[in-house]
Amino acid sequence: MPGRFEGKVVFLSAAAQGIGRATALAFADEGATVIATDINGEKLSELSGMKGIQTQVLDVTDSAAVDSFMETLDKVDVLFNCAGFVHHGTILDVEEKDWDFSFNLNVKSMYRTCRRVIPKMIKNGGGAIINMSSVASSIHGPPNRFVYSASKAAVIGLSKTIARDFIGNGIRCIPICPGTVDTPSLHGRIEAQPDPEEARKVFMARQPMGRLATAQEIASLILFLASSDASYITGKEYIIDGGWTL
Repeated sequence: MPGRFEGKVVFLSAAAQGIGRATALAFADEGATVIATDINGEKLSELSGMKGIQTQVLDVTDSAAVDSFMETLDKVDVLFNCAGFVHHGTILDVEEKDWDFSFNLNVKSMYRTCRRVIPKMIKNGGGAIINMSSVASSIHGPPNRFVYSASKAAVIGLSKTIARDFIGNGIRCIPICPGTVDTPSLHGRIEAQPDPEEARKVFMARQPMGRLATAQEIASLILFLASSDASYITGKEYIIDGGWTL
């Protein structure tokens, strides 16, 4: 039986680990041609040779590199912007360089990819853009997530305006807002804390379901929103947080 994405081309960033990797594999399993990109060539190479997946080392903070690679693609049916960085701290801990880096990676990278992909989608009659936001945004204000939350709130605004501007072109744009997800990125942030064990307890204590989300659960939402099953959905932020914001 053909998959939901048979004949579709899917482009995604941050595909080497965590949510990006799980999503790349899920799209490939559903018949898509997946263009999996990441700045980490070593980890990305683990996807090389897998059925339906093409890999490309790409720094989405490099405008020239993004432009050059996008020119090689005839079409993109689904764009999943996954790349991001979580800064720990209040406004007093954020130097201008931290603000600039967070917004460059978490927001401006989406501007770069969307700006190049949207004309291809218009030419081909439409498409779906899924942007990684977070409940730590305009939705919820957890402690020590100042610049991260500000950047993820910007992703929601960016996504809504794209959805509105191109709704007549058959393009849907949806920001997804996960809570805490069990990924290598989270493990790294926990281990970077002065007391990793205490940090792990804090992350778990705020989960009403008593567990973290899996990368596969987030990937399942992404595939649904990118599919024809969600053809009447656009612009609305989708929360997947295990009840954290209830």
